[in-house]
Amino acid sequence: MTSRILVLLGAALLSAQALAQVSVTDPWVRATVPVQKSTGAFMGVKSAQPARLVEVRTEVAGRAELHEMAMDGQVMRMRRVDGIALPAGKPVNLASGGYHVMLFDLKRQLKEGESVELVLVVQDAAKKRQEVKVAVPVKPLSYSAHSGH
Repeated sequence: MTSRILVLLGAALLSAQALAQVSVTDPWVRATVPVQKSTGAFMGVKSAQPARLVEVRTEVAGRAELHEMAMDGQVMRMRRVDGIALPAGKPVNLASGGYHVMLFDLKRQLKEGESVELVLVVQDAAKKRQEVKVAVPVKPLSYSAHSGH
């Protein structure tokens, strides 16, 4: 009887660990000027298991959305997306010119050097959701992840 309980507990623990394996690298959000009401947030996201990034929340904005920039003929267009696929073990780069996070209806100016908390909601193949809290540094208006500044 005891070994059966241990096997069940082990299976439950493995299931919880599989869900929790989402990592975020190099997050940053672009600083704003005093009257600006929107900005972008960028980062790398990697999931150990197949999953989808389905939502982003933050207290500094009225709403946060997942967006994609893509060429439409000769015009670069930005559009909201319902989710971003996170293939197992493969990093997905949320960057300018592709998938990224938009923060709208900012409640205050975001100043270089401060940190903003984002909550990423990731959904696994079984539709279970996990929240990943990320402290995101605010970088200068001129910052570019490629050049370092």
